[in-house]
Amino acid sequence: MTKRKLKILVVDDDEISRDLIQHALTGAGYEVEAFDNGRDALEAIEAGRCRLLISDWDMPGFSGLDLCKAVRMADCDGYVYTILLTSNAGPAQLVEGMTAGADDFIGKPFNPNELVVRVRAGERILGMETRDMAIFALAKLAESRDPETGHHLERVQLYSRILAQHLGATPKYRDQIDAEYVRLIYQTSPLHDIGKVAIPDCVLRKPGRFSDAEFAVMKTHAMAGAETLNAALERYPEARFLQVACEIAATHHERWDGSGYPKGLREEEIPLSGRIVALADVYDALTSRRCYKDPYAHSVARSIIVGDAGKHFDPDIVEAFIQVEGDFVAVYDRFKETDEAVVAGETS
Repeated sequence: MTKRKLKILVVDDDEISRDLIQHALTGAGYEVEAFDNGRDALEAIEAGRCRLLISDWDMPGFSGLDLCKAVRMADCDGYVYTILLTSNAGPAQLVEGMTAGADDFIGKPFNPNELVVRVRAGERILGMETRDMAIFALAKLAESRDPETGHHLERVQLYSRILAQHLGATPKYRDQIDAEYVRLIYQTSPLHDIGKVAIPDCVLRKPGRFSDAEFAVMKTHAMAGAETLNAALERYPEARFLQVACEIAATHHERWDGSGYPKGLREEEIPLSGRIVALADVYDALTSRRCYKDPYAHSVARSIIVGDAGKHFDPDIVEAFIQVEGDFVAVYDRFKETDEAVVAGETS
């Protein structure tokens, strides 16, 4: 998973200080645009060219404090996290700066390592902006149009987390899957079918199996979902949860042997997130009631998934599934009673 660079604006009228800040941040992998005055920086912010600002407090004419106030009054697309550099970080000045809209402070002369750590803290905060609300609102919108979902989103979410946690404890995936990755899989997997909002009701709500033509229409939901999420990602490129959500939406119907859709990716061409959610999604489909079938028992679903190792599914993820199948059964049992009650109510 390639992480897009956060764009940072640096403002300092002192050329040496400005260059030192820029060097420290570019060395840490950030994209930096530097200005020697606050007014030019404000124009760049209003144009949407950054989400994080580092400004010297003491600048002639238009100070860092003035810039903070102007940023908070500006019509920006998203929140701009602001760090002020100051040689006098006493209590009164801190109160004044935070009242003006600053989020953090760094003393001058600054320590490059401290600067990078504080920027990363700001990046985490930006990444959380409206995240949970956006994820679940979008996911529930897609779910509301599908008459047979039940607690599909919740189960896939939990199945995906179980698989990711187990894989992350294995030597092969220890460097790829950390606690943040597991959290992102859990939070973004509900968006895997967001593209179903683009599928006509005559197809999505059809009782029974699809014709070949109808299935071709249904398959477009993968790219529709990815394109929708990518549009949001283009606007908020630092939002890592959107990056993972795009991967999952686009690739959870790809197959290990290359026979899936929409692009026919194979093996590790398919992002790990998509490979994990693919198994979680299929297991839930197999063990759930559909208008054309009764739910399969866990043993039957297990046999189908194990038989598709190396064909539909990544063999490593199938092995992880075998190791944690008891946890899958526990999740299924947790929601089974509620789903059966809903079905009974609909048919009464």
